[in-house]
Amino acid sequence: MGVKGRAALAVTVLLFVLGSMWLHGGLDHHLRPCLNSYVQVHLPGNVSDGRVAGVIEEDTDSFTLSECPGQEFQVSRLLSHLRAAATPDSDVLISPYLSSWDELIKFLNALGPMVGLISQEIEGKTGIIRELARREEEEPEGMREAGSDRLHFEMDKDRSDTIRSEGSESYRSVRSMIKAELHLGLVNFQEQTDSGCRTLLRLHRALLWLQLFLQKLGESPTPGDRLQSPSELCREAYRETLAQHHSWLVRRAAEMAFVAMPDRSYFFRLVCAQDQKGATLVLRKVVRAIGEVYTRTERALEEHGMLNLP
Repeated sequence: MGVKGRAALAVTVLLFVLGSMWLHGGLDHHLRPCLNSYVQVHLPGNVSDGRVAGVIEEDTDSFTLSECPGQEFQVSRLLSHLRAAATPDSDVLISPYLSSWDELIKFLNALGPMVGLISQEIEGKTGIIRELARREEEEPEGMREAGSDRLHFEMDKDRSDTIRSEGSESYRSVRSMIKAELHLGLVNFQEQTDSGCRTLLRLHRALLWLQLFLQKLGESPTPGDRLQSPSELCREAYRETLAQHHSWLVRRAAEMAFVAMPDRSYFFRLVCAQDQKGATLVLRKVVRAIGEVYTRTERALEEHGMLNLP
């Protein structure tokens, strides 16, 4: 069973269990001990002086970020990959784009096993593009002869972890990939395929969800308004973006997973901030970088009529 099959099975089981607990009104009671235990074990060290780690100035455009000790996800690394992906000619380089997703996957995994189910699906899609790049690099003639045949392959997990696409011209950037796959007839506008363009579109939609979630998380409430929980903000962002492309079953499972999301203090410490003010400085910078990559990708896909690939 592939990644999608395992994820679908896990989500189905999760939906049944969580749905039953939700109907009986006991979801919060059952989740709180697990969540508290998770936060105590995995929560990274905080910054003692109340400032963002590595912040030189408090202006959003001028401060820099350093590594945050004691955790896998590094917001400084994410920002570096996002900036490296944007080229002077308004294109997006595939390798740093996928590296950005590697860091975002770590971010999702840090939110617990329920949200981690979503990251498994995303990781499978980044693996597809890396495998296509590897195949094009090793067997360029075979790719040229593929014509409109659908690409079939089994992902080699150990190998895909180390695959990088710097040496592949066709998969060097978003625009070069679109041009190459259209030329080879690998993009099907009527049926689902594992083309790089279709896979990129799925990642593109997920990136908008995360951008909106991080944007909402970085906003301070207006005086008199209730401070919404990360769970509520993530659900709002999902409903405004990815939910439009998902079936009822997937939407229900996703929203159940969001219920178990940690509180704000956990997110602050994930980005090496003490409070909302510090987190806002960091998240605004990240959201802006994501927005630049997203806009460039959106424009390239739209120019070739690929925003609604099946």
